[in-house]
Amino acid sequence: MITFPKDFVWGTSTASYQIEGGWLEGGKGLSIWDAFTHIPGKIADSSTGDVTCDHFHKWRDDVALMAGLGLKAYRMSIAWDRIQPAGRGDPNPEGIRFYSELFDELLKHGITPWVTLYHWDLPLALQMELDGWLNPRLAEIFREYASICFSAFGDRVKHWITINEPWVVSLLGHGQGIFAPGRVSTTEPYTVAHTLLRAHALAVDEYRTKFQPAQKGK
Repeated sequence: MITFPKDFVWGTSTASYQIEGGWLEGGKGLSIWDAFTHIPGKIADSSTGDVTCDHFHKWRDDVALMAGLGLKAYRMSIAWDRIQPAGRGDPNPEGIRFYSELFDELLKHGITPWVTLYHWDLPLALQMELDGWLNPRLAEIFREYASICFSAFGDRVKHWITINEPWVVSLLGHGQGIFAPGRVSTTEPYTVAHTLLRAHALAVDEYRTKFQPAQKGK
């Protein structure tokens, strides 16, 4: 019989591109997945994330459904391009407000948010202008984005995840080409993996040195 420890956290999980929709609303920029899914032949049934579950408009109803299910934890991701439409620069106030209100609603229903900073939806501008994760500069740029999120949401978010499944970004996105940005190479996955590892390390350092002492998160 399988048993779980008493402090095991049960919940449900989503990713921003998979559920939000609202791809051209709320000041959001484009991501590599917005571009990839609009290329004919890349997706078998030509599906896109333009609307999906329409969580961008229905998030209050979605939280109510979670509460009705008795969920106590919700692992979700923030769309980088909704926070920084071009991947760099000042944060988008509409994006900050969207996630801020979502976190408030979750907590109001007794649901603890577990937040992933990056679930594959790299701002398209960073891919086009800097070659994305192949550029070592992305690690520091990611740190700046993470810092914006820690500052804006860390008073309520106490559980942070940096990068979801970096092997997918590295291998499927830059080796086999079946995920965005759709590159095929035998060497690029290693370069990308190295940048992702550095990005993780810099974001963790940013949190531990500047935010964790006051926010008390993990």
